[in-house]
Amino acid sequence: MLIPQEQANRSISLLAEVSRTVTAENNISKVLTLVLFIMSEHMDMLRGMITILNRDTGEIVIKESFGLSEEEKERGRYRIGEGIVGKVVKTGRSVIVPNINDEPLFLNRTRSRKSETKEGLCFICIPIRAGSEIIGTISADRRLDGPEEVSDALQHHVDQLSIIAAMISQAVRLKQLAHEIDRGGQLPPPPPVINAEADDEESIPDEQRPKNIIGNTKPMISLFKLIDKIAGTSATALVLGESGVGKELVASAIHFKSRRADKPFIKFNCAALPESIVESELFGHEKGSFTGAVATRQGRFELAAGGTIFLDEIGELSLTVQAKLLRILQEKEFERVGGSKTIKVDVRIIAATNRSLESLILDGLFREDLYYRLNIFPITVPPLRERKTDILLLADNFVEKYNQQNQKGIRRISTTSIDMLMRYHWPGNVRELENCMERAVILSEDNVIHGYHLPPSLQTAESSGTPYTGSLQQKLESIENEMIIEALKRTRGNMSRAAAELGLSERIMGLRVKKFGIDYRKFRP
Repeated sequence: MLIPQEQANRSISLLAEVSRTVTAENNISKVLTLVLFIMSEHMDMLRGMITILNRDTGEIVIKESFGLSEEEKERGRYRIGEGIVGKVVKTGRSVIVPNINDEPLFLNRTRSRKSETKEGLCFICIPIRAGSEIIGTISADRRLDGPEEVSDALQHHVDQLSIIAAMISQAVRLKQLAHEIDRGGQLPPPPPVINAEADDEESIPDEQRPKNIIGNTKPMISLFKLIDKIAGTSATALVLGESGVGKELVASAIHFKSRRADKPFIKFNCAALPESIVESELFGHEKGSFTGAVATRQGRFELAAGGTIFLDEIGELSLTVQAKLLRILQEKEFERVGGSKTIKVDVRIIAATNRSLESLILDGLFREDLYYRLNIFPITVPPLRERKTDILLLADNFVEKYNQQNQKGIRRISTTSIDMLMRYHWPGNVRELENCMERAVILSEDNVIHGYHLPPSLQTAESSGTPYTGSLQQKLESIENEMIIEALKRTRGNMSRAAAELGLSERIMGLRVKKFGIDYRKFRP
């Protein structure tokens, strides 16, 4: 039987979103979690789980799940041939259970369905293959709207899950996933993933990647290689780049990959304090050296002894402090403010600036000899607009971070929001992106980040590169149309509920839908 056009459209949307997820994300557990969330939204799935077979023990365990607590997930363990999951792993054939109440093989091992009426609850389980081997399953349970769904929609969902299982097997490298679970179990290797665009210049071993920096683009791979080369030395480094690109993260990566990793890493922003205080902060002072100096105090260089000091905004230092800094670089010694005792110190200096030091030299604001001492190993951090494909990786990371901080449950970023993020030129770079995602996470009320959750700067025609030439009325109608479509998506095409969400009467909702030519039926399951 042919699938209705609206159902086919939803299927294409589901598979496209899953495909983008498994190809854009490297973290296996995160990929599987996101795939299950996407399935829950597109398939009306109540619960879903991905299981993996440990061939050493013969046990099938739940790796990731949706709709199950950690305790329920832990209980979901099966032997080969045991229950529906075990049967699918043993035979390699998909199983559809139209009503779990009528199926004795359905064990409900997780005991997650005890608090609801199980009548009309169906279960679909699909094998995940690596070559000719069955290495796990993907399954979902959902409610039937009626008997006619058994032969139509259920078979359609089986086809969808089969395609998703193939995507997972190919793109997520389940051999690594199995090793995470059984700590050494041997599985036949999955078919190799071939990347036609990959070459030696765009790949890097995992051990060379800094743990605190996210990026897969060619400029970032080059940056990682530079960090790896300089980390093993004691050379002074100068980190260059626009404000907000992550220069401090680069300095931190250099320190913690170096032989000084177990020694102090001291950070100091040269522009954060008045000029009169900077010298005392860096080099310390003796008791009574100035008003308020009631005791001898160590400076940042003494605190960083044996380790690394990171001097951010180095171009803001006064010429007097620059002279003292030059002495430390050349002689490894200095005196505290108001003191006469020379102090020897072994400190690695990493400086950073978003200004042109060459221009400052020409203006007489920066010492040329200091510049050449700092510029031994310059590292330029690329701006975000030059690494566009990293934007979604960074956005996902920030969503996860602020989900935890704010006890939120954001599951995905809408297509409209992704388009806005990718179009924007990001003058504030990664810092601006992080602030945007924090705001969006806080504002979201439906576990999805929509375009209207992003700051106004991302929504203007000039910033997005999409100038709007229509009238105000056309713009308002465009926004109204988008809000109605979003409401119908959330309510699965239920006009009454969508009208209530938007604060409209059912009559007005009907008129608006007719006016914009919206087919509410295509949003129904």
